[in-house]
Amino acid sequence: MYPTELVKPMREDLSSAGFEELFSAEEVEAAIKQPGTVLVVVNSVCGCAAANARPAAKLSLQHGKTPDRLVTVFAGVDREAVDAARGLMVPFPPSSPSMGLFKDGELVHMIERHHIEGRPADMIADNLTQAYDEFC
Repeated sequence: MYPTELVKPMREDLSSAGFEELFSAEEVEAAIKQPGTVLVVVNSVCGCAAANARPAAKLSLQHGKTPDRLVTVFAGVDREAVDAARGLMVPFPPSSPSMGLFKDGELVHMIERHHIEGRPADMIADNLTQAYDEFC
């Protein structure tokens, strides 16, 4: 588990952009199972989260269509919330960072770590916005 002080700016990077931080399994399940679309970002301390995932998630919000709700959980910190989110992202293996788009409680689009590593934020954001066009 990472110290709170270490992850605070990484959390705020998304929360300041409108992402709601979730800390428990109950919060995750309630958010995802609501009607509409929800983007879940599994945040991380790794470099690809800082350079690629978080910037891409924020950049994707400049698109005309966006999810109804934006939420985030933090790997290595919020174990219960992360486990719940990953449990709803099956059959995809756990990875962080990662992003899942849910519609009416069902996973409809997934971006795994291997889709994030080594790819520029704008390419990842384009992937997200294509999913927004289809599902939001």
